[in-house]
Amino acid sequence: MTTEPIVYVVDDDQAMVESLSWIIESVGLKVKTYVCAQDFLNEFDPHQHGCLLLDVRMPGMSGPELQTRLNTEGLPILPIIFISGHGDVPLAVRVMKGGAIDFLTKPFNDQVLLESINKALRADKSNREKQQETAMASAKFSLLSPREVQVLQGIVAGKQNKVISAELHISLKTVEAHRASVMKKMGVRSVPELVKLVLSNDTQQTVTDQAT
Repeated sequence: MTTEPIVYVVDDDQAMVESLSWIIESVGLKVKTYVCAQDFLNEFDPHQHGCLLLDVRMPGMSGPELQTRLNTEGLPILPIIFISGHGDVPLAVRVMKGGAIDFLTKPFNDQVLLESINKALRADKSNREKQQETAMASAKFSLLSPREVQVLQGIVAGKQNKVISAELHISLKTVEAHRASVMKKMGVRSVPELVKLVLSNDTQQTVTDQAT
C-alpha cells in the first residue's frame, strides 16, 4: 500500500476543481483531478491509499454510475465523498447505501469538507490494513493440510481433543500433533488467539473451502 494518500477529485467544473484542489493542498494533501469518470477509471490504481471526491452530475458517466461500476466490478473501492449542487435526498440515500462516506451539497464549508476527507482517509487506511491482515491470514491457512483444517474447525467450534478425535476417527495423539502443527503454522500461541485470528479476519469460509 502506498502510504501517502491521494485525494482524487472528479468534476467537470474546472472552477470547482481548482477551488477544491486549493483547499485540499492547503493542508498538505496530494490531489489528482479528472474532468470525467472514465479518465479516473483509466488511471485508477487499486493499491493507492486515498479517497474520491466525486461530483454527482457529469457528462457521460455520472458520479453514482461510477460508484456502481466500482462496486459491481469488485474493485477495492475508495471511500467516496459525493458533492452536488442539488439537495436530492433520495439520491443521497442511494449513494450512502452504496457505501459513500458523505454527501455534501454546494456550497459547503471548507472545514466540513476537510473533516469529511479526513474521515474518508481514516476509513480507507483501516480498510486496507484489514484487507492486508486477511490476506496474510489466508496465506497461513493455505499452508494447512486438509486434516489440519478439519482439526482447526473443531478447535474454533470449541470442541475438546477427544471429541475431535472421535468425529474424525483418528487417535487422540494424532489430534494433538495436528493441533500443535496448526498453532505453529498459524503463528499463534493460544487457542483464544487462534480463534480471534479466524473470526476477526472473516476467514471462516476460507477454512470451510479448504476442508471440502
